This record gives sequence, structure tokens and C-alpha cells, in this order.
Amino acid sequence: MIILAGLVITLLALLGVPLFAVIALSAMWGYLREDIDLSALAIEIFGIAEMPILLAIPLFTFAGYLLSEGGAPSRLVRVTQALLGWVPGGLAVIALVACALFTAFTGASGVTIIALGALLYPALKEAGYPENFTLGLVTTSGSLGLLFAPSLPLILYGIVAQVPVDDLFLAGVFPGILMVAILSAWSFWVNRDLRVPLAAFDWKEAGAALWAARWEIPLPVIVLGGIYGGVFAVSEAAAVTAAYVLVVEMFILREVSFERLPGVMRESMMLVGGILLILGVSLASTNYMIDSGVPQKLFAIVDGLVSGQASFLLLLLIFLLILGAILDIFSAIVLVVPLILPVAAGYGIDPVHLGIVFLAAMQLGYLTPPVGLNLFIASYRFEKTITSVYRATFPFLLMLLVAVVIIAYWPGLSLVLLD
Repeated sequence: MIILAGLVITLLALLGVPLFAVIALSAMWGYLREDIDLSALAIEIFGIAEMPILLAIPLFTFAGYLLSEGGAPSRLVRVTQALLGWVPGGLAVIALVACALFTAFTGASGVTIIALGALLYPALKEAGYPENFTLGLVTTSGSLGLLFAPSLPLILYGIVAQVPVDDLFLAGVFPGILMVAILSAWSFWVNRDLRVPLAAFDWKEAGAALWAARWEIPLPVIVLGGIYGGVFAVSEAAAVTAAYVLVVEMFILREVSFERLPGVMRESMMLVGGILLILGVSLASTNYMIDSGVPQKLFAIVDGLVSGQASFLLLLLIFLLILGAILDIFSAIVLVVPLILPVAAGYGIDPVHLGIVFLAAMQLGYLTPPVGLNLFIASYRFEKTITSVYRATFPFLLMLLVAVVIIAYWPGLSLVLLD
């Protein structure tokens, strides 16, 4: 009976039934099997309203969508171009840095490719970079910022794993920089013979670019400085960020009209609504699995396959790379983290480090066939076949894989700021 139920639920997922419905069905089946009143499922779902940190998700998402709707993307590119355009391979580095910073606030890789791709793709081609390299770079850059605060996946992992979100914000700094640095170094190396004209550093242009972006530049200082300075909590930082961006975009810069505001709110809250619904039913399913002793059984199985922390991490990375190819990062967090967290704890892996490893590995899922989200968005946005996008991103995928392995086996990189 258990096998049959599992096959039916899996089949429904493969047929495209919404993920929240599949998870809810599995939870309901578990509750009925244990003779638990189904009203407990509704109680678990509505129970997420008691999590204060949950307020950060809609507020940061709304702020990110507002930024992408205005002129922030072009100003961000201008600033990085003015500051880094004189560096050999500077335009490639500009694409990486600008996309990473933008993704950190939007929390959605596809938004970054759509918003910044229109600026960076033609600029890289005009500068003489090969088209294949340009396509791969822009597609890859869209998911780089997921380890930087206030990334939505970082917040969601903190909620699910019950880990302080501000600890995750700190832990993601150096691993995120490592990923950007490895891709930057590789981009410079692969184009070392390319005579890309360098823009001489111009103090006047740098000052003008910084002045044009004077309203966006304080955002990281407000968010991170406020949190770690003890001025406000993460949820309060999200409220301040949303209010700040709203005032700047609508009343100071006037780039978002009152007529457009409802559309921006609707688009951002559609993403949030989907995440919260999945989170609610997943918490109900997780509680059932914990009561049934699933983590302990899983640990017993894994313990028979691995001999220590190193081999467990290797097995985990392989599993996450496969998972990232078939499941989006938000669904993976709420489905998988509750299962692997107690198993990883059995091998002495810090839950904060586990979170950074998990998100870094899942970040590769945006670029992994067959269903990597970035691949399809780039294919649509730049009118390229999906196979050509696969080929263009593969070298970048390998470089990011190297970074993920370093992050996994060097826990100090994630935890050094927490000591």
C-alpha cells in the first residue's frame, strides 16, 4: 500500500500537478495512515503565520521587483562599468558583479536575465567577446547572487532549518565572492588573447555614475548595517527596504507610476504566494515524517553507504546536483532540507555551513539540463535554441562546480565571520 501510494503521488507530480497539491496529498495520506485528524493539516499551514521572519519574504521580493521595474538595472551596470571598465576583461567582470548584486535583491534569477540581459548581452558582443561566451556568461550570471543577503533562498532556508537568518547572511559572503572570483578569473583567462578595448578610468564618469545610483548604493548598507548593527531585525530590515525603494522609485525618481504599481505588486506576490503555499503544506508533511522517524531511517541507510563526513558531503553534492536539475530551489528547500538536516548533523556538519553548501549546489540547478530555469529563460530572451544555450553554459557550470566543491570541503569559508 505504501509503495502504491508513493507511485501514485510520483505520477501526479510527473503529470504536472501543482507541487503544493502533491505535497498536501502526501501529507494527508500520512495523516490518515496514522489516524490523525485532517484538521491538523490546516493548523500546520496557518501556523506559518506565527513566524515573524516570514514577513521578510514578501517585503524583500516586492522591493526587488520595484527595482527591476525602474532604472536601477541600467544605473547598476553604469556604476560597475565606470569602476571596473579599465580592468582587463572588465566588462565580463561587470556582468558577473552587476548580476550577482541584482539577483541578491530580486531573489529571482529569471528577473536578472530579463532586466540586465538586454544591457549586458549586446554590450559584451559589441566589445568583441565571442557570442557563445557572451551567452554563457549572461545566462550563468543570473543566479550568482543567491548567496548574498538579502537573497530569498537564504531567508527561506533559515525558516525551514530554524537557523538564524542573519548568520546565513554572514556565512554566504565569502562563498559568494569565491564563485564570482572563480568565474571572473576564468573569463579573463579564456579571453586572454582577445584584444577587448579597455575604457580608461575616468574620475568624472565614475563620480557621475555613483551620483546617478546614489539612491540604490545605500541599500546594502541599510540592510546589512542595520541588521548587524543591532538597529533592527531581518523582518524589520525588509520593511525598511520596501518602504525605502517605494519612496525612491515612485516619489523621488518617479520611474514607477501609480498605474503600474498594482501590476508590480501582483507579479511579486504571485511568486510569494506560491512559495508560502508550498512552505505551509511542506511543514505539515515534514512534521508527519519526523513523527514517523523518517530522518532516523534515512540516516541508517546513508550510514551504510558512507564512512565519514567527507564521503557524506560527496554523496550530498551528487544528490543535490541531480535534484537541482529536476526541482526549483524553493521547492527543494522545503522538501529536502528537513530530511537532510538531521542526517548531516549526525556527521557533525554545521547547519549554517550545510545551508550554504545546499544553496550553492542548488544554484547550479539553474544551469543543469533538462529543466534548468536559466537555460529556458535565456533561450527565450536571446532567441537561441536550447541546445546552444546548453553548450554555452557548460564551461561556466564546470567552474561553478569547482567552487561548490571548495565551499563544501572548506567549512571555514562559510563560518569564519560567525566566530
